[in-house]
Amino acid sequence: MSPAAPLRVAFAGTPEFAATALRAILEAGYAVPLVLTQPDRPSGRGMKLTPSAVKQVALANGLAVDQPERLRSEAQRAALAACAPDVLVVAAYGLILPRAVLELPRRGCLNIHASLLPRWRGAAPIHRAIEAGDSETGITIMQMDEGLDTGPMLMRRALPIAPDETTGTLHDRLAVLGAQMIVEALAALADGALTATPQPQAGTTYAAKIGRDEATIDWRRPAHVLARAVRAFNPFPGAAATLNGHPLKVWRAEAAAAGGVPGTVLAADADGVVVACGEAALRLLELQRPGSRRLPAGEFLRGFPIAAGDRFDVAAAAGTPPVD
Repeated sequence: MSPAAPLRVAFAGTPEFAATALRAILEAGYAVPLVLTQPDRPSGRGMKLTPSAVKQVALANGLAVDQPERLRSEAQRAALAACAPDVLVVAAYGLILPRAVLELPRRGCLNIHASLLPRWRGAAPIHRAIEAGDSETGITIMQMDEGLDTGPMLMRRALPIAPDETTGTLHDRLAVLGAQMIVEALAALADGALTATPQPQAGTTYAAKIGRDEATIDWRRPAHVLARAVRAFNPFPGAAATLNGHPLKVWRAEAAAAGGVPGTVLAADADGVVVACGEAALRLLELQRPGSRRLPAGEFLRGFPIAAGDRFDVAAAAGTPPVD
């Protein structure tokens, strides 16, 4: 596929979600004079400086890369200004774009946002959609302004959320959809066929950044809420629990028809570890100990015995149980 008219498309993004879009833009034949991405960060057990997924794609395709810490000064924006892009495509970049950047490309800045705006503006729309029990989410291609995901919508397409969906699986499906849509949006932009629609004020929600502390399982909450949280925090940061002083990660779980004192193990066998919650119970299906790998419940129990009557720590901190 070739663009209807030549566009110079600068790109700003960092993780794999953005790298998927960059690949699609390149495959569609667009000239990408510059790629902006976050500076290399320490990663892995050796904490070796590692380039972002977007930088790896850019280097593999011989593209120029700039990695400013911020874009506030003229010096930090110099590479972008010098490449004179027609449009800047932004996807999970990780930096707020000041007005000087938004006004720099001749055709503006297009953002690939992983929700159906105005629902889930902000940093973690995929996690929050699953955590909230939404039945669908999607991709919005948006004309960027100075607000937090507040710009007018250019394209919007829904995607159903499966009952067993995790943030990892939904991320991958949304990345593919976002890549397809940004190529369509660029073609429409070149043809002058993009129509901007202001976001409605009704239905606005905010997807706050995920903190590791909130992934600690509070057994006083209803089981169906905790089951959603386990899926939302897979693969990051992983739902966390503590049993007899041992920290564990819970990667798969489902609500079960049982009850008891929150945090109490009701059963533990190859079918799972059933733990009482504030309402019903949670069956833990896949667990992990620090330094080990994820294991199905039956296999996990062979190396880490758990018995009915054992008690998980109820929550990270004392207080009134939340109402969900």
